[in-house]
Amino acid sequence: MALKSYEGGYKIMIIWMAEKMNISASNKLLKLLEEPTDKTMFILISENEEDIIQTIRSRCQVLHFNALPEKVIAEALISYKNIEPRTASKLAHQAQGNYNKALQLLQENSEDVFFEKHFVDWVRAAFRAKGNAAAIQDLIAWSEHIAGLGRETQKKFLRYCIEMFRQALLLNYQTTSLVYMEPKIEKFKLENFAPFVNGTNINDIFKELSDAMYHIERNGNAKIILTDLSIKLTRLIHKK
Repeated sequence: MALKSYEGGYKIMIIWMAEKMNISASNKLLKLLEEPTDKTMFILISENEEDIIQTIRSRCQVLHFNALPEKVIAEALISYKNIEPRTASKLAHQAQGNYNKALQLLQENSEDVFFEKHFVDWVRAAFRAKGNAAAIQDLIAWSEHIAGLGRETQKKFLRYCIEMFRQALLLNYQTTSLVYMEPKIEKFKLENFAPFVNGTNINDIFKELSDAMYHIERNGNAKIILTDLSIKLTRLIHKK
C-alpha cells in the first residue's frame, strides 16, 4: 500500500483466508481500513466470515458467493460439453455447486475413481479382518501400497475417505437429497455399506482419519500410521 500505482489507477489488495489473520495483523489492517488512501480497495476473501474480528467486518461490505445451483451447472455441461441432460443432471448433483468439480467428474482419470477403488478394497478388508488373521495381512499390504503414494496423495485420499463415510452416514439416516456419491466398483453399493456407519461410531471414525492426516502431514511413518488406522477401522465398523 506504500507503493504508488503504476499507471495512476486503483491500488487493490486481495487478502486470502482473512479469517486466519492473528490479532496483531488484524489490528494493523484495521488502521488501514479506518483511513484508506485515495483509490485504494481491500478485498478480504473468507470461507468463515464469522471468524473475522468484528471491528474489521463492520468496516467491510459483505458479498456472499454461494454454490452454483444444480440447474446452472447442468445447463453449462449440456451447452459447452455436449453431454446428454440425464448425465449432466447427475454430474451437477455430484459436484455440490462446483462447476470445476463437475468437469473433473467427466474425466475418466479423475482422482476420485482411483481413490474409490482403494477405499472399497480397504473397507472390504476391514470387514473380513474381524477374527481373520489372513485379512489382517491384506490390511498391512494395503497400508504398504498407500504408503508408497506420497504424502500429499495420502492426505487427499484420507479426505476422500472422510467424505465417503459422511455420505454413508447421510444415507443411513435417510438424508438422500444430500447424497451425491455413486461408487462404481462392482458389487459395492453405498446403501449396503451405510448401515455400518452410524451415530455410535462416526465420531471415532472421523477422529482416527483426522489424526492419521495430522501425523502424515508431520512426516510420520505412513505405513505404521495407516496400519494402525486400518486395525482401528476393523473394530469401529463392527461396533454395535
